[in-house]
Amino acid sequence: MFVIVLLITFLYVVYSVTHFPQMDTSSKENAATSLFREYLRIRTVHPEPDYDAAEKFLVRVAEDIGLKSRKLKMSSGRTIIIMTWPGTEPQLKSVILNSHIDVVPVDEEFWTYPPFEAHKDDSGNIYARGTQDMKCVTIQYLEALRELKSKGFQFPRTIYLTLVPDEETGGHTAMELLVRQPEFEELNPGITLDEGLASPTEEFSVFYGEKCPWWITVHCPGDPGHGSRFIENSAASKLHFVITKFLEFREKEKQKLESDPKLTLGDVTSVNLTKVSGGISYNVVPSEMSATFDLRVPPTLNLKEFESQIEGWCREAGSDVTWEYHQKCMNQNVTSTDDSYPWWKAFSSPCKELGLKLKPEIFPAGTDSRYIREVGYPAIGFSPINHTPILLHDHNEYLNEDVFLRGIHIYTKIITSLASVPAFDGEH
Repeated sequence: MFVIVLLITFLYVVYSVTHFPQMDTSSKENAATSLFREYLRIRTVHPEPDYDAAEKFLVRVAEDIGLKSRKLKMSSGRTIIIMTWPGTEPQLKSVILNSHIDVVPVDEEFWTYPPFEAHKDDSGNIYARGTQDMKCVTIQYLEALRELKSKGFQFPRTIYLTLVPDEETGGHTAMELLVRQPEFEELNPGITLDEGLASPTEEFSVFYGEKCPWWITVHCPGDPGHGSRFIENSAASKLHFVITKFLEFREKEKQKLESDPKLTLGDVTSVNLTKVSGGISYNVVPSEMSATFDLRVPPTLNLKEFESQIEGWCREAGSDVTWEYHQKCMNQNVTSTDDSYPWWKAFSSPCKELGLKLKPEIFPAGTDSRYIREVGYPAIGFSPINHTPILLHDHNEYLNEDVFLRGIHIYTKIITSLASVPAFDGEH
């Protein structure tokens, strides 16, 4: 009897397999997610980014979507890709979607998964360098445009995608050059969207300005001598004075930030001692020592007064103390976040309709947006990432698939709104 039951069961299974349609139990990944992971696997990592592979990938995607693309070579030798979706009223100012192709180096030993494998775990978290900074945004732009084009949308304003190299090394070979080229003026820039930051809370950070990076080295000369003596007028004593002044100011700014919950990192000046140099031997008092500081100054500060304050510290340390700036950004241009400003209204309105909580801030570091604002055009820094720890440049950088896919939907609404803004007085 038992043998008969087994035989009947076997025959039924065989019959079912051959006669009934079978359900595909394999879970197929969302096509946008697959494209994102493919992009993450391209090693555009410094010091030798594979820009050729990335450019081929991006041009291929543009062709697939139906976007025109061209390559613009800078005097630095670097190439910028510009994709175009022409508007019906090309005389209107355009919408520019900017993103950078390169990513920062990694210490692979500290990663749970290989940083260029784009591993997706059971929770949907995708681990790779560039998931947050900022290959996610590039693919979100492209997939949003794909969706809009597939639905037959057409907008009065032309939409451009600018895909640039070398942002992670300062943008000096790419965006800084691009904004001064006639080709950039020919884009007829209106509003530019660029990268933002992830947010660990319900809120979405939106950046309307950036801090001014100041990198300064203070040189302190002094009397040399034997290490066994109390040398007067030593370089070290002057250096100690200078370092103390900078770090005391740092502590005041830190206390200001911590004492006021309304302030963000973008509202105060950050100061960090990044390099100390000097000395030739263990037993020789050096004739010169120097200290280098990285300062990020909010655009709300009076930059001239702050510069005078720094010079005062250096002079107090000694009349022969000198200083040099390796970088001293004086650009204080910010983008209006007033609801009466058409570009901001067009950005914020669809976000509000989606129930997104926006938190306008000054960006605490630097992005390519600073070059755009510097030549007089508005720019908004925004990455549609919330409920996510800020992991740009960190080990185990990741982005959840659901957050990534939701970002595409968010961009379809924002891009639609921006590209539909009617002409307005004072548009620039």
